[in-house]
Amino acid sequence: MTDPHRPQAAPCGTWTSPISAAVVAAGAMPLSQLALDGDDVLWLAGRASEAGRTTLLRRRAASQAELTPAPFNVRNRVHEYGGGAYAVDGGTVWFSHHADNRLYRVDNDGAPVLMTREDAVRYADFVPDRARSRLVAVREDHLAGEAYPVNTICAVGFDGSETILVDGNDFYAAPRLSPDGRHLAWLCWDHPRMPWQGTELWVANVAPDGSLVDGRMVAGGMDESICQPEWSPDGLLHFVSDRSGWWNLYRFEHGVVHALCPREAEFGGPHWVFGGAMYGFRSADEIVCTYIEEGVSRLARLSTRGCALTPIDTPYQEIRELRVNSGKVALLAGSPTIALELALVDVDSGAREVLARSIEHLPDAGYLSVPRSIRYPSANGRTAYAFHYAPANKDYTPTDGELPPLIVIGHGGPTGMATSTLKLATQFWTSRGFAVLDVNYGGSTGFGRHYRDLLRGQWGVIDVEDCVAGARHLAEQGLADPERLLIRGSSAGGLTTLSALTFHNVFKAGASYYGVSDLAGLDADSHKFESHYNEYLIAPKAQAAAVYRQRSPIHHTASLTRPMIFFQGLDDKVVPPQQSESMVEALRARGVPVAYITLEGEGHGFRKADSVVRTLEAELVFYLRVFGIAVPGELPRVEIENLPA
Repeated sequence: MTDPHRPQAAPCGTWTSPISAAVVAAGAMPLSQLALDGDDVLWLAGRASEAGRTTLLRRRAASQAELTPAPFNVRNRVHEYGGGAYAVDGGTVWFSHHADNRLYRVDNDGAPVLMTREDAVRYADFVPDRARSRLVAVREDHLAGEAYPVNTICAVGFDGSETILVDGNDFYAAPRLSPDGRHLAWLCWDHPRMPWQGTELWVANVAPDGSLVDGRMVAGGMDESICQPEWSPDGLLHFVSDRSGWWNLYRFEHGVVHALCPREAEFGGPHWVFGGAMYGFRSADEIVCTYIEEGVSRLARLSTRGCALTPIDTPYQEIRELRVNSGKVALLAGSPTIALELALVDVDSGAREVLARSIEHLPDAGYLSVPRSIRYPSANGRTAYAFHYAPANKDYTPTDGELPPLIVIGHGGPTGMATSTLKLATQFWTSRGFAVLDVNYGGSTGFGRHYRDLLRGQWGVIDVEDCVAGARHLAEQGLADPERLLIRGSSAGGLTTLSALTFHNVFKAGASYYGVSDLAGLDADSHKFESHYNEYLIAPKAQAAAVYRQRSPIHHTASLTRPMIFFQGLDDKVVPPQQSESMVEALRARGVPVAYITLEGEGHGFRKADSVVRTLEAELVFYLRVFGIAVPGELPRVEIENLPA
């Protein structure tokens, strides 16, 4: 008699899992942008079931309220990636509505009221200035019809009027008003730099009429990245700088910059979106902060007058952002066994209250793979980092002697970071018998400036080498089948995927989600924020043409003989559809197995529930067919050209 509790031996990839694509789509509710307003906690929540709409929620006392009911969508597209889409003060909320880029105001539980009326102007990173009845904000003006918009810092009156406060630089971020309202700090930078390469921190006095006078740069430069300027309750400017090679905390006092806690750890992150926060003030004397060491986040208290860093015990290994008041810390965090959640942590007692979860109902632990953090040798003596997920399903085990297929993930960014927080999209694969390797290749955040700068001039080389080395490492360790190695990635990770398959012979197939295939085309189609990024990642413009051609997979399709599936949002402004379509056409013409899935109404990143379901199921079907594994009848048919039925 068969033991019903004993795992059944079955080929990897065929295991039945309760973590369906529909469960992934329905279960993961994106949480972002926290705020504290007195005792109230506010945050943004994504609604995949509502076409990816983002709404603003508030926890007051024991009740929760939605402040922006449909059709309001709290998002902006400043720098295209957005962030910093709302602000709150004294019960009043101001927010940007994605559909028209306009600002709206909500007083307590009232209905949203229109403030601005111009669709072609976008706003981000608002700071209420109640004494002057206005918001200070980053402004992105698309009115002029120029090739690129004009970025400034402006004041938006509560009556909808606007005044430009700072202009002349290509980019601005993080306007921050001092507690007494007499000073404004901000960040700025110019092409060709990205903000994680070099930024400037400025401070100006606020004149009686609200204008700025006596502006002066107090820190930063061409090769110093500064982020998150904040004023302490007693009016001292603090910020995070990587001048030591690590994003550490500093204080500016009496014209002198003081290091608060020199450490080989990251107390900040790259400015892809507005409004992030990795530290805040509990009092004038104490900071609560999160920092990253080798890809793992920790929470701590830090004296503003010394280097005493006191750990605060939490179950988390990733802390995405936090907000602080005198008694508690609100944070977005997760771990290998905890999906991203919003929690309140009492600094003194360590007590934790969970207010919201990105996944309300987790599958049985027997279907979840807990990753292990690994480091491994890569090309030219480098060390690379990754999270390895072994297949996990309490009902199944591989057939005798079978090694699992491996999916290597190259994250987007490329100045991004793979984390170990529980994600159903990863467990979708591991619960079916696939191993997964989520790689923090050279260039990733979380390992210091030197590691981040490994990608300088080496995009499409270092990232690819580290993914290839990771796959080989697991195969050599007997943890993956060397004949069933796969690679997938989105955006910049899509270039990593395409380059790995084009210039190396390790992987057997791959999936590109809105990936880059033509670097010159990316330059031609790029938005302002990233229009010079390739000068850092690839080569200065004078040398770019030859290097672009050498690194762009579209020019080497004769070397790409492995099956590929492409996923592309038709509204993508960051990596336009032409990038995928060119590759698909080339592979189709050469008889290489290829599938192409387009999604209407999706941009750079898929938000709709049906898009998540469609893409995950199609990718699974693609891998099963490529490896000659029978496709379960409940999965959809996927057209794969040039692949025999």
